[in-house]
Amino acid sequence: MARSILLVNGHPDPSKERFCHALCNAYQEGAHEGGNAVARVDIGTLDFGFLENAQAFVTPPPVDIAAVQAMLERADHMVLVHPLWLGTLPARTKAFLEHLARNDFLVKTEVKGAWPAKRMRGKSARIVMTMGMPGFAYNIFYRAHSLKALEAGVFQMAGFKPVQHTIFGAIDFSAENRKRMLDKMRALGRAGK
Repeated sequence: MARSILLVNGHPDPSKERFCHALCNAYQEGAHEGGNAVARVDIGTLDFGFLENAQAFVTPPPVDIAAVQAMLERADHMVLVHPLWLGTLPARTKAFLEHLARNDFLVKTEVKGAWPAKRMRGKSARIVMTMGMPGFAYNIFYRAHSLKALEAGVFQMAGFKPVQHTIFGAIDFSAENRKRMLDKMRALGRAGK
């Protein structure tokens, strides 16, 4: 069954030379081959800054982010592709997610002190993380802490289910390795996963 997908290139550098850009291209190509509809966002091209206080969090987001919120409302599935920087996602990628959550968009506290209402119920998500180190090293030695925090603290908290992930490690190892990663992304896109 065809799906409506929001594909987010979470690399803060808008350069088309970044591997995250190539992975997004492969996913998008595969999604079109599979008959899926894709709305794509490259956060490096959006106009937004960093949130500086709690008051800003409860106000409407900048125009570029409001447009992404509208895309996500229409989507069945969200894919976030981002690099691992200093053990977690880049600061601008986190700022994007903070803006996306503004104005009770991802979660809503209906009664003060109550558990937040999950606004993204009925949607699924995939997090794709790239890194220079081998993926098994990130899983074994670092226990994938930042990925687990992102899955639970943002996506699952907002109601996305299931939340799946793909880790691409050693991205600079070889051209063959990159080709396998691109092929996997194309297959994920084709399947709408």
